[in-house]
Amino acid sequence: MKSAANLLATEPSAYLKSAAHQPVHWFPWGDAAFARARADDKPILLDIGAVWCHWCHVMDGESYEDAATAEVLNREFICVKVDRDERPDVDVRYQRAVQALSGQGGWPLTAFLTPGGEVFFGGTYFPPEHNHYGRPGFRSVLLEIARAYREDREQVTKNAQAIRQHVTDALDEAKPGDVSAQLVEQGADQMARLFDIRYGGFGTAPKFPHPAACEFLLARWHDTRLDWQREVVEKTLTGMARGGVRDHVGGGFHRYAVDERWIVPHFEKMSYDNSELLKAYLSAYQALGTPLFRDVAAGIVDWVLEALTDRSEGAFSASQDADVTAGDDGDYWTWTLNELREALNDETALNVMRRVFDVEERGEMHHNPAKNVLWWKQDPAGDDEWPALSAAIRKLKAARDRRRAPFVDRTAYVNWNAMLASAFLQAGAALDRPECNTLALKVLERIWKETWDPKGHGGGRGMGHVIGRDEPRGLLDDNVQAAAAFLDAYEATGTTPWLDRAVEVMAYCDAAHGDAAGGYFDVAGERGGGAAVAYLETRAKPIQDAPTPSPNGVAALVLARLWALTGQVEWRARLDRQLAAFAGGAGELGLYGATLLRAADWAVHPVTRIEVAGPAGEGPACAMHLLALQAYRPRKVVVRTVAEAPAATVCVGTTCSLPVASPERLAQLLS
Repeated sequence: MKSAANLLATEPSAYLKSAAHQPVHWFPWGDAAFARARADDKPILLDIGAVWCHWCHVMDGESYEDAATAEVLNREFICVKVDRDERPDVDVRYQRAVQALSGQGGWPLTAFLTPGGEVFFGGTYFPPEHNHYGRPGFRSVLLEIARAYREDREQVTKNAQAIRQHVTDALDEAKPGDVSAQLVEQGADQMARLFDIRYGGFGTAPKFPHPAACEFLLARWHDTRLDWQREVVEKTLTGMARGGVRDHVGGGFHRYAVDERWIVPHFEKMSYDNSELLKAYLSAYQALGTPLFRDVAAGIVDWVLEALTDRSEGAFSASQDADVTAGDDGDYWTWTLNELREALNDETALNVMRRVFDVEERGEMHHNPAKNVLWWKQDPAGDDEWPALSAAIRKLKAARDRRRAPFVDRTAYVNWNAMLASAFLQAGAALDRPECNTLALKVLERIWKETWDPKGHGGGRGMGHVIGRDEPRGLLDDNVQAAAAFLDAYEATGTTPWLDRAVEVMAYCDAAHGDAAGGYFDVAGERGGGAAVAYLETRAKPIQDAPTPSPNGVAALVLARLWALTGQVEWRARLDRQLAAFAGGAGELGLYGATLLRAADWAVHPVTRIEVAGPAGEGPACAMHLLALQAYRPRKVVVRTVAEAPAATVCVGTTCSLPVASPERLAQLLS
């Protein structure tokens, strides 16, 4: 076995490849690393990060590219580097362990393991030297950990066992309980307690978007017409839309804001954030008709098409970095006053941009105080300034396009591709952009053909995690997100094979991930992939949205929609069992249980079912189908069938309308 070498150059992960030149003798995650640790009786240094992660790049540059630090690492440890996007199952388990130790998690995750894979010490970012925030220097930490492992093995083993027990207990988030309308209301009230009435959003700095909570509260407002529920949604979506967390030049959103006012973001852009925010803004536009929400949604679509989309193959990329080089801290996305003046070359346009976007000699970025984040401080002064502003933004876009752009990770993850395809199908209808539908269906067809394995026991091996790659696979999230997207494709096209595919995927989930007690495990029961050490032997039942929708919550939504679409009682029974497995804790989770609460909403309140029949192709039936997709209704399903004459019915709960034959009559019904 090669040991005195860095083994990352041949890995498919962009994050691992980016560390291939480092003097650290990195192993990828796998049996070889643990076998070497056991043979040499050395502890393992586990680094978990991502190619889009700013502080991962900082720690790489400060420590892992430093020859003296690498010498300590290579002498005292077996070093393993993991891409959290490639192996979310590894990440979630070691995050729980380090959170138990230090009270915080995140990336880079720096964990010290026994050769059996059990954590006995850990943290996140370590500076190279002791710093004024009280963080110890990394090299001194390494030397102390190595000493403790050699000289105090009994304490190391005791710590590792205690942490493992905590992680094992924490991974099963099921808590049985009763599902009721009161549970849904309790969840809404919990969210209200965290609402920032001044700036929108939830909690204080740092501020993350919570699109599932916005969707949940929008549905509650539609039912109750309570002003506070609408205010939470509108103020949150408006605050993000006006803040620097939104890219006002190129569209789309950065990952989160470091301040409570949404002004200064962490600049990386994630496909999963943008897919779920796209859905939230589209739903709010469909429900409320707010032009700003339509503009924001269109901007997300435009950015995804430009930066993340492989139209020829049919795939969405994973993310775009915050920085171009280490230490620039978002320079690509920000502007000095002189850069703005040079790009616009027009004093009138410059003055409008300065007032609207608060651009001054001194900006918001600490590493370079001249750099400004563009955030919408105030509207243009008059009607004549709006065209000038639009023209100025186009000039800024052209100027920024001439800059060297941050790296885009072209990995096509199945779960994130399915999420974006779902959002694009909603955008195709709500924004009347058929090209969104065409692309989404192409992506979903590719997912089905290239990643679904129907062979073998219990529906085969399910979905892979990366389009075009056989391993890893057996992750619940890939399967349930694909099933949800297939249902969206069925509603958008009326083509029954999409429904059949969703049914087939959920049959696989029952066989490979299901538990008789209710809920689904995050990894399949008979999954390959190697290095099933320590925590990987414990299957998790996740229910928290963190930050992507929880796979058990998504599974519940899929079961609810299958029941509503097919009318088959077995789907309702499976939905009830799924919700009951988690209902004991769902109300307390509030914000972080929003996806599950959305599914509970389906179980306790009436569903709207819109059936449209008629000839295929242009005509009244096609127009009514589009209208049905565009209409906002919480808990809505749309069924399109082929018939000789156009007819549409709307059923709410057990009450159905008489058939109507024109878009105008259907619009009256829906209003």
